[in-house]
Amino acid sequence: MPDECFQHPRLAAIYDPLDPDRGDLDAYVDMTTEFGARRVLDIGCGTGVFALLLARRGIDVVGVDPALASLDVARAKSGADRVRWIHGDATALPPLQVDLATMTANAAQEITDPLVWRRTLRGAHAALRPGGHLVFETRDPSQRAWEQWKRESSYRVTEIPGVGAVESWVELVGVRPPLVSFRWTFVFAEDGATLTSHSTLRFRERAEIEAELREQGYEVTAVRDAPDRPGREFVFLARRPPR
Repeated sequence: MPDECFQHPRLAAIYDPLDPDRGDLDAYVDMTTEFGARRVLDIGCGTGVFALLLARRGIDVVGVDPALASLDVARAKSGADRVRWIHGDATALPPLQVDLATMTANAAQEITDPLVWRRTLRGAHAALRPGGHLVFETRDPSQRAWEQWKRESSYRVTEIPGVGAVESWVELVGVRPPLVSFRWTFVFAEDGATLTSHSTLRFRERAEIEAELREQGYEVTAVRDAPDRPGREFVFLARRPPR
């Protein structure tokens, strides 16, 4: 099931204002140009930020996400009619022949079940045209990013038009490698409502991911550094063989 911050309507509506800097998507936009992609599948599209960035550039985009509340936010945005939105995940897609499939931000790590992860890789492979690429990022476990997930360093108050002030912070709940769990808390000044979102991410090793990609029929063409988070994340580029 999607985390509450994606599937609760009130939290999905404030997701973008709480995380307005999406400079992490620049590298994905650049790779769309690098691969000459005209058809893109955005797996875990959320509120549609990346899908709409591409659609504005004339790219044919399919956005898929299991969180209906996030898709409702995406569908209400300007230009949303240029994107094909699908409520679901990559394990059960309609027939597609895309040039590029992506999983941005935490999308890959949020798939914690090994079977569902393999099915997701297979689903993306089936959606790609021969020679098409899958690109996704995941945190390097050796950097132990979760050690920074503390209330004192994450606490903030955000003024959101039409909503008012929202307090938010994150707290680490548990570490059982390769799984790490944490909880976001949101307090709405307007009515005092407090909502929480529990999340678990899977921190996979680089060699493990490369092996799984090959098992699902991909060629691993590169593992890059994340330009905005050097030394902290892996960006995997995998190709469905041309033949």
